[in-house]
Amino acid sequence: MTEPTISQLQPMPDDWQRALAVVAHPDDLEYGCAAAIAAWTDAGREVSYVLATRGEAGIDTVDPARCGPLREREQRASAAVVGVSEVAFLDHADGVIEYGLALRRDIAAAIRRHRPELVVTLNHRDTWGGSAWNTPDHVAVGRATLDAAGDAGNRWIFPELTERGLEPWDGVRWVAVAGSDAPTHALDATAGLERAVRSLLEHRTYIEALTDEDPETYARTLLTGFAEEAGKRFGNRPAVAFELFPR
Repeated sequence: MTEPTISQLQPMPDDWQRALAVVAHPDDLEYGCAAAIAAWTDAGREVSYVLATRGEAGIDTVDPARCGPLREREQRASAAVVGVSEVAFLDHADGVIEYGLALRRDIAAAIRRHRPELVVTLNHRDTWGGSAWNTPDHVAVGRATLDAAGDAGNRWIFPELTERGLEPWDGVRWVAVAGSDAPTHALDATAGLERAVRSLLEHRTYIEALTDEDPETYARTLLTGFAEEAGKRFGNRPAVAFELFPR
């Protein structure tokens, strides 16, 4: 079934104070979403990160035992560039994350702990742009995050979380999916775009393993291209696009 096309993207809601971003790997948020996060923290909003893995299987030339701590350090530095100080890792295995109760429980626990009004995640659909195949990790974490937003508010799902002192949180008002094939909303990326580039550059080890291109040229070209493409449907302003699911 073909997804409906929305010609113009609507502005993201701004009547909230706390957000939680949940993704699979270090660098997932930096590939196009960090400009929005920079804008939100500039406005005094609280944003925290939860990553399912430490990205330990992401660099072919670096053994996972060394790669995980290295990528964790790069992620913390990257988050700091856009005003995020709280970064947590769930320690699921990189590359083989399993969608299921354990993942839903861990994300629901994080939502109960942080009590966000907005939850951000990454594309949970099978493809990027209808042509490039998505990874199983992205699909599993994105889908589990959408489900966990409801799990977090139901005291009868994962009652062991309540026993651990994590009371139900039914205050999630939206889940925003970055990188979706079917975006509905957007945020002006103008003010945050330069910091988004610097944030992605903190993942230098990963970028240098990924491409022979100069890292800054690579990051700037990629993120500027994403923002300009989204901006075609948002008043021709550089933008970060999201598929927004109200709750």
